[in-house]
Formats: sequence, C-alpha cells, structure tokens
Amino acid sequence: METEKLSISLPKDMAQMIRQAVMGGRYASNSEVIREAVRDWQDKERERSDRLRNISDRINAAAESPTRISDDEMGRHFDDRLAGKRSP
Repeated sequence: METEKLSISLPKDMAQMIRQAVMGGRYASNSEVIREAVRDWQDKERERSDRLRNISDRINAAAESPTRISDDEMGRHFDDRLAGKRSP
C-alpha cells in the first residue's frame, strides 16, 4: 500500500487517548489508531451516501409513478401522523 505522511493537530485529550491506546498495547502505533478512525469514518460516509442514494431513488420512483389520493385522504394521513399513528 502506498502511503503519504500527513501532519495533523488534535486536541490534547484526543492525543492523550491515542497515546494511552498505544502504550496499553491495543495498537502498535499512533498511525494505526488514526488509520482505524479514518476507516470507520469512510464506512460511515459510505453508509450515508447509500442512504441518500436510496432516498433519491425512492423519490424518483415516486415521481415517475405517482399515487393519486384525495384531499380527504391526505388530511387523514397527516392527522394520523400528528397523532403518532402509522398509516400505509
């Protein structure tokens, strides 16, 4: 794996947590701790992107094939939602 050296600044409490994790033997180096944190962040970003893509796909599908409902049905739907009920 090709690497690139970065210099970062962290709040003292975070830096201390990293040093303690390394000194405690949980990680071999400070870099290993940071790499794990970045991998976790990447996973969260992927999940976020997937959720947004899913929402966008659902909106597009709804726009292509809209369901027509009456004003009364719409009112009941939102009344139920406000009352905390689930409606189909």
